[in-house]
Amino acid sequence: MGKKCDLCKRVATKGASRSHSKIKTLKRQGINLQSKTIDGMKLKLCTSCLRTLDKPKRIKKKKEEVAVEA
Repeated sequence: MGKKCDLCKRVATKGASRSHSKIKTLKRQGINLQSKTIDGMKLKLCTSCLRTLDKPKRIKKKKEEVAVEA
């Protein structure tokens, strides 16, 4: 399994570094992969997919409600 996002299938891209004398040196620009467990499956996801992924809604409690529960 290579460096590929399991959700969007994005892979590394090629780029070029240029020196002052305009000599081109090819480089590989990898993507930012993170390992996450979602629904019991371990996935490698890029950070742009993590940001746009549907996440469960968090319920915000007021300070008064938290004090009453404790």
